[in-house]
Amino acid sequence: MASQLQALNRWVDDVARLTRPDRIHWCDGSDAEYRALLDLMQRDGTLIPLNPDTHPDAWLHRSHPSDVARVEHLTLVCTTNEEDAGPNNHWMAPADAHAKIDALFDGCMQGRTLYVVPYCMGPIESPISRCGVEITDSPYVVANMRIMTRMGAAALARIEREGAQALARGAQPAFVRGLHSIGELDPERRFIMHFPEELTIKSYGSGYGGNALLGKKCHALRIGSWQARQEGWLAEHMLIVGIENPQGQTHYVAAAFPSACGKTNLAMLIPPEGYRRAGWKVWTIGDDICWMTPGADGRLYAINPEAGFFGVAPGTSNDTNPNALASIQRDTIFTNVAVTADDQPWWEGLPGKPVTDWQGRPYDPANGPAAHPNSRFTVSARQAPSWSPRAEDAQGVPISAIVFGGRRPSLIPLVFEARDWAHGVLVGAAMGSETTAAATGAVGVLRRDSMAMKPFCGYNYGDYFAHWLSFDRPGARLPKIFHVNWFRKGADGKFLWPGYGENLRVLEWIIGRCEGRVGADETPIGYLPREGDLNLDGLHLPERAFDTLLEVDADGWRAEVDDIGRYLDSFGDRTPARLREEQRRVAEALSKASAQPRKAAAG
Repeated sequence: MASQLQALNRWVDDVARLTRPDRIHWCDGSDAEYRALLDLMQRDGTLIPLNPDTHPDAWLHRSHPSDVARVEHLTLVCTTNEEDAGPNNHWMAPADAHAKIDALFDGCMQGRTLYVVPYCMGPIESPISRCGVEITDSPYVVANMRIMTRMGAAALARIEREGAQALARGAQPAFVRGLHSIGELDPERRFIMHFPEELTIKSYGSGYGGNALLGKKCHALRIGSWQARQEGWLAEHMLIVGIENPQGQTHYVAAAFPSACGKTNLAMLIPPEGYRRAGWKVWTIGDDICWMTPGADGRLYAINPEAGFFGVAPGTSNDTNPNALASIQRDTIFTNVAVTADDQPWWEGLPGKPVTDWQGRPYDPANGPAAHPNSRFTVSARQAPSWSPRAEDAQGVPISAIVFGGRRPSLIPLVFEARDWAHGVLVGAAMGSETTAAATGAVGVLRRDSMAMKPFCGYNYGDYFAHWLSFDRPGARLPKIFHVNWFRKGADGKFLWPGYGENLRVLEWIIGRCEGRVGADETPIGYLPREGDLNLDGLHLPERAFDTLLEVDADGWRAEVDDIGRYLDSFGDRTPARLREEQRRVAEALSKASAQPRKAAAG
């Protein structure tokens, strides 16, 4: 037996001695195994079958009411040096963390089955992919991991093969080890711990996806970002979308947005009617996570490490995201949604009426929304009408542009292009969203969420910014970097830009800039479209909306850039000098700004 599998077997034996399960099952990822898991959960009430005529092979799972979301204050990064975790993470010393959580794991699987889940994040044959093994006592987790990853025998074979190759090179074989138990689902006995120096994850007390599907945020982002810095690639909280023009050329764009900023909608965008008639197409590679690595030609190539979508159900409708809605009409696991009288899944935004809410109670508006606001669907990405077969390309897809975005009702233009890579890193580091009264009780509170990675970066943000800057080296053909803001409002408080499919108009300009065939105006904050650069045919904007969407308020921006400087200071000496210099450069350019017309940039 290869040493890698010997190490895996020893680890499984060690975990079994600690957790004391009744039995051990090694998952092979087969259809028969999946069906057996579904049957098991149907028998014990964990899964409820939905209407087989409208939603064949679709199921409802209800979480414990205290276990419905990620728990950031209980999510820890456990590095030897606290500074390596950084102020952007909650930290605990590794020895203390292991002792604390292992005491919870002691005997926790008695009466349960221990499942060994080998998985691959990314296409099995891709050199960009990385493997892991999750041990769990939750059949719900196993079923979801089968949808969300390449799970089972093929992943185990890759782990064995990589172990043999590593030993032949004299290197230490490694795969990410994840240990999970639902425990008692007690919020007081719940932790999600990451040990990046050991490539280890330990999660106890939660069955919620982000806390329990350890291949997702835990591996693909927190541990993945640590691996990426060590190995020279990027693990990012980004969608990947392909934009095909009428000539049949496709550009791939990676985009990072904080929550509630339309990430999944952009990943599955449907072009406006005029664009569809002209022959434009949009292809979905991924909606949540992007792994990018430099290719031999100097470009960044990206894969979606996931195989499925773990999407938020509320807000998904025929009006907002028909592709997503079409994806989940069959072979889907729904979590914490409501149910109609004829057993169809329901959430706010869909037609029809719920009779049962997400907790299984008769629906009563006095109890709040029928579907939990964070209710989810888990479905294979292949079921999306816009899914691209190139999602399975081993080498990944070449990235032409990286787009950052946030929810800002004022100041930030509809779109602007960074001057160069260093400026683009600053733009990504500074991104964020302003809160609303409905969400927080306070209006206009800016929360910076650099590269949309605040909850997911597995190490110090200052080191993370330096890693991004390190890609700007001789021979690199890096993507252009842009910032978008779909949420700017007019004086009447209404959105100025219609969003959704109309966002393709902005993407068309972005692609034109990547191809060097459209111009722009140079401003202190970057390059902006000129009047006539954006295709507005058939779009009826409010009067003067276009001017407001692309306005650069120098006074407002000076305050913004000063605040960005204070934010960078919060990471102390770990913040790279190059980023501080870039912030000062923008500040100086703004201080010189006057009422002179913008300077046109070459195409």
